This record gives sequence, structure tokens and C-alpha cells, in this order.
Amino acid sequence: MASHRNEKINGQIQRELSLIIIHKMKDTRIRDSNVSITRVRATPDLKTATVYVSIFGDEAQKKAVVELLNNAKSFLRSSLGKVITVHSVPALIFEIDDSVEYGMHIESILKSLKDDKEIKDDTESKEDNEENS
Repeated sequence: MASHRNEKINGQIQRELSLIIIHKMKDTRIRDSNVSITRVRATPDLKTATVYVSIFGDEAQKKAVVELLNNAKSFLRSSLGKVITVHSVPALIFEIDDSVEYGMHIESILKSLKDDKEIKDDTESKEDNEENS
């Protein structure tokens, strides 16, 4: 279980990295890719932090954006060091977070099941009305 301090640092890293990516990165391919940092998990010793990013696009676009973020690690880490209050800034590891897409997929399945049920209920209702007439 993460300590309260670690959770606060995770949140701070998430907020500040989002702002750095939006406002300070010059590579428009990252800004145009609709990158969102969904969560950060720093190790208890704050040596490394895994940054989960949600990227809308196909697999090739996702891999390209993660590669760009990995190439900008030193810039991101030094920019982060200027705005967060920790003794040493953790090394950044970027991972693709597909949870948003997975959630949308589950939602579409549930919607189709609901639609199928409504169609079935409507059909049964019409058959009942015809039998009673």
C-alpha cells in the first residue's frame, strides 16, 4: 500500500508532467496526439516513477508518442525538478494505458446488450398484444 506522502507525490508528478507536456514541449506530434496522463506510480524510494499515458489513435501512433516521450525523458525530468519539492526527481518510465479504451469497449458491449434486450422486450410485447386481440 502506498503511503500518503507517496500518493501526494504521484499526484503532483501527474499534474506537473501534464502541464509540461501541454505548455513546454515543442514537438507538436505529442500535443496533436491527445496525450493524457492517467496515473503515476512512484516507487516508495522515489527512484523511479511509472507514468501511464492514454493516447488516442492506432497502435503505430501510440508507439510513436511513447517513443517521443522516452526521447524527451531528460527534458521532462529536469523540468519536473524545477517545480516539485523532492530531494531527487525519479527516473520516468512511460507506459501505454489502455484502460480508457477498454472501458469504452465494455460500455459499447453493455449498450448493445441493452439494445438487444429492448428489441426483444418490444417484440414480446407486440406478440402479447396480437394474441390478446
